[in-house]
Amino acid sequence: HVQLVESGGGSVQAEGSLRLSCTASGFTFSDSAMAWFRQTPGKEREGVANIRAGGSTTYASSVQGRFTVSKDNGKNTLHLQMNSLKPEDTAMYYCAAGYRGIGFMSRLKESAYKNWGQGTQVTVS
Repeated sequence: HVQLVESGGGSVQAEGSLRLSCTASGFTFSDSAMAWFRQTPGKEREGVANIRAGGSTTYASSVQGRFTVSKDNGKNTLHLQMNSLKPEDTAMYYCAAGYRGIGFMSRLKESAYKNWGQGTQVTVS
């Protein structure tokens, strides 16, 4: 079955950097679109970045130019490099797989993904 395990979260000061990782199993990683989402208490899960099988990417406007999503197909690992972090980036970050969306608008929609990790907390102060 599909497993997604995030790591790399932590506490960092504003303008600092963190690199999140998501180790995947149970599906053909290299053929799959994947994404990072984040959520704060009381709010809906927000799409942060999507990467397609061919390597093309889509970012939320709030992180464009600061975050970079990448896939290491040899290690079945998804990464999110986060630079110039801001306090408003504080959230639980989740990786997602099992994309079933169609078209550009679905790439950062929670409902377009079937599989989720348990999350890793990022706190920026």
